[in-house]
Amino acid sequence: MKYIDRDGNMTEEKNGQDRLLEWLYTHRSGRLLIGLLVRPGISKAGGWLLDRRWSTCLIAPFVKKSGIDLSSYVDKKYKSYNDFFTREIKPGFRPLEGGEGALISPCDGKLSVYPITEKVGEESGFCIKNTEYTVKSLLRSSSLAKRYLGGWACVFRLTVDDYHRYCYVDDGEKSENYRINGIFHTVNPAAGDVYPIYKENTREYSLLKSRHFKTVLMMEVGALMVGRITNYHEACQVKRGEAKGRFEFGGSTVVLLFQKDAVELEERLVRNTQAGCETIIKMGERIGREVAPRNERQEVSEKEGRGAGNGIRQ
Repeated sequence: MKYIDRDGNMTEEKNGQDRLLEWLYTHRSGRLLIGLLVRPGISKAGGWLLDRRWSTCLIAPFVKKSGIDLSSYVDKKYKSYNDFFTREIKPGFRPLEGGEGALISPCDGKLSVYPITEKVGEESGFCIKNTEYTVKSLLRSSSLAKRYLGGWACVFRLTVDDYHRYCYVDDGEKSENYRINGIFHTVNPAAGDVYPIYKENTREYSLLKSRHFKTVLMMEVGALMVGRITNYHEACQVKRGEAKGRFEFGGSTVVLLFQKDAVELEERLVRNTQAGCETIIKMGERIGREVAPRNERQEVSEKEGRGAGNGIRQ
């Protein structure tokens, strides 16, 4: 897997977990085992075990292996591994970048961005690696899918060492939550090469009639050992940067869908995705801006051109 940070530094990583998951998803005997592991009951049982007090013994080894700086998080005595996993960061450690009209990342993670184009049968969709997705299959709603044709899909893949809380990207009116039950594949790219994980996994979404970006679809996707997606609100008014929810243990994904002409994503994100790299992102980091009138876009483009430098280094 190739990652690139906001300064253009690229790293390539393949750890023991990646190799295990690759074996599970690419070998016949591994796939037989995966058929058992992705069942909701397994993730539910795993979550139950990690809620037990004895699981605190797993915290220190994980912190050391992952190089997590606990001084960034609210100081408390954890009651279980899951209590640690959903730890809250201290105020000020995820500042909201940009001013009026700036689009912020809703979470920590590895970001890829895809244009939503017309697919077979005149359905809107996008391609992740070699897997084609239609928005209809993702949402199970053809009428809702049509709204996002010509827009963008932002896929934030969270790994176990990321901060597993997420926030709202703009002020606006949030809808109720819609849940689609499914199974629990890992969101590791090894699985995405074999299965259409984002339309098979359990997921939950809501709509945000936002102040700057039209109607944003916000989706949380569960994954292997992520038995719970906890969203804090039903339909209500929300604020940019306000906490939206959290994931329990494991890797997981946040997906944002934007309508046509609703947002201008930073060019570095598009370039990195096209080059097969995920961009390392932190919650609150600016990743785009609202679509401004043509004359304003030209002025901003010229300013950013003078300060360019992010993206893949040649």
